[in-house]
Amino acid sequence: MNIIIAIDGHSSCGKSTMAKQLAQHLGYIYVDTGAMYRAVTLYALQHGMINAHTHAVDTPRLVQALNDIHISFCRDAQQRLRTQLNGRDVEDDIRGMAVAESVSHVAVIPEVRAALVRQQQRMGEQKGIVMDGRDIGTVVFPQAELKVFVTASAEVRARRRFDELKRKGQQPDFDEILANVLERDRIDTTREVSPLRKADDAITLDNSNLTPEQQLQWLIQKVEERIADNE
Repeated sequence: MNIIIAIDGHSSCGKSTMAKQLAQHLGYIYVDTGAMYRAVTLYALQHGMINAHTHAVDTPRLVQALNDIHISFCRDAQQRLRTQLNGRDVEDDIRGMAVAESVSHVAVIPEVRAALVRQQQRMGEQKGIVMDGRDIGTVVFPQAELKVFVTASAEVRARRRFDELKRKGQQPDFDEILANVLERDRIDTTREVSPLRKADDAITLDNSNLTPEQQLQWLIQKVEERIADNE
C-alpha cells in the first residue's frame, strides 16, 4: 500500500534532500513545498512587490497576481528535481539570499498559503507522495499516515546553508546566514497563519549529528513500520 509522508521542520534542516531521497527509494512522488513559496517570493521580487531593504510585501498586488503564478516541477537530464515558475526553470534563482531573506514574509500571507495548499492537496490525492515544508502534517495533510518533524541546532543549519552556497560559487557570510536562520525560526513559529509546530502524532528527528545515509535508513524503517501498522 502507498501512504502520505509529511516532513515538517525548521529551515535548513535538509528536509528537501531527505524527502527527495526517500521518495526516490520508495518510488513515490516528491513535492518541494518550500520551493513553491520561494518561487512565489521570486515572482514578487521580480515584479517589484517586495522592498529590498525592509522586505515588506505589497500584499494586495501579490494576492491579485496569484492566479498568474503557476508552479510546477520537472527533472533534468540527471533526474534532479527542478522548480519551474510559469514554465521557466528558476531552481538556482530561488536558492539565493535575496529570496531567503524575504520568503518568510511572503509565506505568512493567508491568501498565498491557501492558494499553494490547494495545489499541494491536489497533488496528494492519489497517495504515494512525500511532501516537506512547515505545515504539511498540521494543515496540508493532517491525515498523513507518517509525520516527521525535523530539527537541528541553528549553528549546524547555518553551516549547511553556508556550505551549499559556497559549492554554488557564491561568497556567503556565515554570520549573515546564521542571523537569517534565527529570524526565519522566529517568523515561522510566531506567525498567525499555520505557524511551524510539531503535529501531535509526529515523530521527531534531530539530524544535527546524522549523515544523510543514517537519516535515510531511519526514515525507511519508520515508513516500513507505518505501512505494516496500516495493512
